[in-house]
Amino acid sequence: MRQSLERYFGFERLNTNWRTESLAGLTTFITMAYIIFVNPSILSQTGMPLAAVTAATCLCAAFGSILMGAVANYPLALAPGMGLNAYFTYTVVMKMGISWEAALGAVLLSGLIFLALTFTGVRQKLLESIPHQLHAAVAGGIGLFIAFVGLRNANIIVPSPATTVTLGNMSSPETALALFGIMLIAVLQVLRVKASMLIGILGTLLLGIALHRVHWQPMPYSISAIRATAFHLDVRGALQHGALEIIFVFLFVDLFDNIGTLVAVAERAGLMSKDHTIPRLERIFFADASATVFGALSGTSTVTSYIESAAGVAEGGRTGVTAIVTGLLFLVAMFVAPLVGAIPTFATSPALIIVGGLMLAGVGTIEWHEPTIAIPAFLTLVTIPLTYSIADGLSFGLTSYAALQILTGRARKKDWMLYILATLFALRFVYVAKH
Repeated sequence: MRQSLERYFGFERLNTNWRTESLAGLTTFITMAYIIFVNPSILSQTGMPLAAVTAATCLCAAFGSILMGAVANYPLALAPGMGLNAYFTYTVVMKMGISWEAALGAVLLSGLIFLALTFTGVRQKLLESIPHQLHAAVAGGIGLFIAFVGLRNANIIVPSPATTVTLGNMSSPETALALFGIMLIAVLQVLRVKASMLIGILGTLLLGIALHRVHWQPMPYSISAIRATAFHLDVRGALQHGALEIIFVFLFVDLFDNIGTLVAVAERAGLMSKDHTIPRLERIFFADASATVFGALSGTSTVTSYIESAAGVAEGGRTGVTAIVTGLLFLVAMFVAPLVGAIPTFATSPALIIVGGLMLAGVGTIEWHEPTIAIPAFLTLVTIPLTYSIADGLSFGLTSYAALQILTGRARKKDWMLYILATLFALRFVYVAKH
């Protein structure tokens, strides 16, 4: 049995072993464990029960990671995506007024469409039609969006009638604690401490407790708490609210986030083919889409691949065993994490701010000297956080890119899908203006 598993995962070919893969899986888990606290902190603002979301976060991360490891044989861990959870909460529910049940319905529909596009090969064609520089701009824009949300939740940035936003009260104890958390995580990042996000959250929380700034009463918990969100999605409600735009954003962001993470991890692990293609790509997409469907049924926002998987790869992880070990640890966390209770925003906001900053890493790959790329990329970067909407940022970026291609005579027939998307976005602007 053991030898059969080693052959399936390719231990000899990839020069690895059980100990190395297990330690790599543990490293990946420690690096991304902050999502256990941050995701419920964000989604609970929609009215979703905190304990249920915490359990759902652990469960779908376990399911997605184990599926990725077992089916696709990649050291790629999955969990609810940062940025997509913020879009779910702050744009779809709080700004657009859609219930969290209907929002979960939209997530389910996006996952099902994802599966259909995987089996038909449309995802690959869509990727080919959009320049990779815009992928980096979308990631960077989402990073700015997440950072802005973190700054706002920490009251470092506050509303201002004169200037829209301004600097908050730095002498406020909660704000000072958030600043401490930012510096703690930053120092740990510089020192290359793998669990920097988790340590930063817990360290700030402990300091808050010591300063009597955390008011929390332990609450009883059982695994049945997940019933409060599991299968509570409202697909009909999502369709009644005209959720096409919402579904597209969930689909589009997950698509490029998954591809960007996959390429980065595969290259670092030496798993890319000689022709720069990614082996077993359909299996990877299948695992990712299935995890999103499972996450929606469990009660959480879109599940996607995590760049923190690179930490496990750096520790020697090369096979799906790494992802499976990570998933099993998330499964164990499901029985423990909800007992922790609510983590105050001054403790989780620093992680949002730092993660947002890290998501800007790819912006340097954008060809800023080329106007046809630089202008759409810039519009994407700034409009996502300033409109508080990933959908608006995507609309500005893709529409302006397509328009520049057409107006400068650079349009190509093979990019027909891009121009269809741009047309739909343009019509969306007209629709929003009239409503």
